[in-house]
Amino acid sequence: MRLSTRGRYAVMALTEMARRGPGGAKEAPMTLAEIAQAQMLSVAYLEQLFGRLRRAGLVRSARGPGGGYRLGRPAVAITIAEIVEAVDDTIAGGPEAADMPDMPPDQRDLWRELGEQVRLFLSAISLQDVVDGRTMGRAVPVPGGAASPGED
Repeated sequence: MRLSTRGRYAVMALTEMARRGPGGAKEAPMTLAEIAQAQMLSVAYLEQLFGRLRRAGLVRSARGPGGGYRLGRPAVAITIAEIVEAVDDTIAGGPEAADMPDMPPDQRDLWRELGEQVRLFLSAISLQDVVDGRTMGRAVPVPGGAASPGED
């Protein structure tokens, strides 16, 4: 399962900003060109994303010479789920998938629950966790779930 390009690019961009500092008012803002170059992303695409991220309060803009963007809150207070949701991304398997007309009724709960599990997982990871490389080993087995191959 993968996030869409919109969600991945938004996470990549804010991760780049978080690597540069805590996002405080005294920190120099980053331009979209700097972010695009560092992450090999399109400036035009970032412009679209940053409008949404700004409206969600995840980034603040500074105008004029030396302007750009700063994080709206400390990286530790921004979750990956917030970033994904801010760019109007859908999490694969979410309610939208479950309500598709061609979805067999016996599978709707499965896809709805999968989307909720992904959302909960991304809600437990902060932007600072990504910067610090603290994302591995977070998957938690579901109690009562099926045994892994080879387990008895």
